Amino acid sequence: MKATLKISLTLLTFLICISCNQISSHKTIKLAHGLDVNHSVHKAMLQMGKDLEEISGGKMNIKIYPNQQLGSERECLELLQIGSLDMTKVSVGVLENFAPKMKVLGLPFLFKSKQHSFNVLDGPIGKSLLNEGTQFWLKGLCYYDAGSRSFYTKERPVNSPSDLEGMKIRVMESATAMNMVRSLGGSPTPISWGELYTSLQQGVVDGAENNPPSFYLSKHYEVCKYYSLDEHTVLPDVLVVGTHLWNSLNEQEQEWLQEAADRSVVNQRKLWAKSEKEALEAVQKEGVEVIYPDKEPFAEEVQSIYDAYKSNKEMYSLIQEIRNTK
Repeated sequence: MKATLKISLTLLTFLICISCNQISSHKTIKLAHGLDVNHSVHKAMLQMGKDLEEISGGKMNIKIYPNQQLGSERECLELLQIGSLDMTKVSVGVLENFAPKMKVLGLPFLFKSKQHSFNVLDGPIGKSLLNEGTQFWLKGLCYYDAGSRSFYTKERPVNSPSDLEGMKIRVMESATAMNMVRSLGGSPTPISWGELYTSLQQGVVDGAENNPPSFYLSKHYEVCKYYSLDEHTVLPDVLVVGTHLWNSLNEQEQEWLQEAADRSVVNQRKLWAKSEKEALEAVQKEGVEVIYPDKEPFAEEVQSIYDAYKSNKEMYSLIQEIRNTK
């Protein structure tokens, strides 16, 4: 009897241990972002979650919180830093506050073309910059296409830099973005994305700057009827993982997560190209005047931003490396 009881207890303990190991071996990653569920980034993230489950054999999955459910981009980064959130998507413009070298990607008229930007981001320069925030508990996994940012305004169109004089333009919490708007004659006003629609309605700002899908999906076209495609910055989004999570993963799990992220880049870029075209068509149907100004005067006005970097040998060298990338 005693022998049977001992065997039973041993077996029970063994089964409990196996059960505990199975529970702990399955990881659910919490990912939050501020975009609409119809955005190409969100759609790519949904597929990334499916890919991660497939790649990991069901050992890892992703739970997504869209639409600023867990806070603004900056707030999500801060949650990553303390380990309360695992992953997020942020604009490089916001990330530069945590990874200073990232500010180079927000410089106006830096890239010659979209393909040039992809060559930089997918190459050694881009991959190196993804690790710039690790000392602040933030690691970049990949870049998402966020197109080109352009000005949209309420009262008058922007045909040249002089049209921005006296205008309060919403910008991200980015020193680079503020310097750019200031150099063009506007008054930069940092406001969170979630508060921008109301701020435009109430006249807190006279306009903002962003890419076509964000302009459309945010419904800012309901307030701003002028969209000037000066395409001043090609500012990518970054998929960021907190080092609290990353360092808790074994090498195999890190590879699974990175592979799923890399797959999502290919998918997102295809979705983005389609959504950009659809967004421009949609806002025009809603009565928005789309303007194609001469970009050269804008590029000339922001040259002072580049001149300021000449005293910083490291950053100025990085700018030259980017410009020389084929």
